[in-house]
Amino acid sequence: MPDRLTGMQIFVRVAATGSLSAAARALGLSQSGVTKHVAALEDRLGVRLLHRTTRRLTLTEAGRRYLEACERILAEIDEAEAAAGAEAEEPRGTLRLNVPVSFGVLQVAPALAEFGRAHPALTVELGLNDRPVDLIEEGWDLALRIGHLRDSSLVARALAPCRMRVCAAPAYLAATGRPRRPEDLTGHNCLGYTLASSDGWRFEGGTVTVAGSLRASNGAALVAAAAAGLGVIYQPTFLVADALRRGSLVALDLGVIPSLPIHAVMPSRRRPPAKVRALVEFVAGRFADPPWDRGLPPELAADDTLPGAPPARSRREPQRESRSEALETGSPW
Repeated sequence: MPDRLTGMQIFVRVAATGSLSAAARALGLSQSGVTKHVAALEDRLGVRLLHRTTRRLTLTEAGRRYLEACERILAEIDEAEAAAGAEAEEPRGTLRLNVPVSFGVLQVAPALAEFGRAHPALTVELGLNDRPVDLIEEGWDLALRIGHLRDSSLVARALAPCRMRVCAAPAYLAATGRPRRPEDLTGHNCLGYTLASSDGWRFEGGTVTVAGSLRASNGAALVAAAAAGLGVIYQPTFLVADALRRGSLVALDLGVIPSLPIHAVMPSRRRPPAKVRALVEFVAGRFADPPWDRGLPPELAADDTLPGAPPARSRREPQRESRSEALETGSPW
């Protein structure tokens, strides 16, 4: 077997360089040694792999087919060895993690203290960005995204539900009255999120188009404005939970609101690096039972995920022309 693999490696290099002598120099072998390996391959296979002239070497049809198989086999051997070695590999180096701004500040950054203690040889570079970044072009190892993912060449793992709630301050409701149905929101000052895919607020029965006197690109700003009595907001519980516990906001019962999934998204590889696997497993364990929902009344922390949302497991998104992960519905926060 070692001789066969060596022969494959030499043949691939000869095909790449188009020369026995160039392949010998690249491999640190004698030209006669390279020639003997190629000849042994042809004798064993019973076919000619190369056309030889005084000026150049070219592949025969059998040689082209054999080259494709050799490249595939050698790549799989390299991946198998890397995967076996990665089992004992300690996460180290720098991991570039991109997350939405508010979610990153409130939930991810505090969690990194525990992660850092567990992996002292690893440095996390945390990028806070509300636009869907291109992981491959911009060099991110991993991203956390909120919303339904469009088809992409990336790999995603569903981590947790992001539950949405409609909220307003007690003073606002005392002055304007409490909406009882989603349709009633059309008569209220609804504070809009400019990074949302539309001006509509989604409920189990459909989408309601809303409008108001303030629109902002940051959910935390809208929470602050609503708590001050400006109007009604439609925001995730990781942003409004503290205000609900304090009583500065109250949740409006307008029916079931579909949740959005939170995903870890990474470039497509057969096996991610140890540093990426370590962080994905950490956030999966920490966020599977969303800590921001603990202590809320049961009806506010209920699991009302949108029917058909993916389970919390790894999955490969189908291929698409663009390599960028994107949000189909919802918003990045």
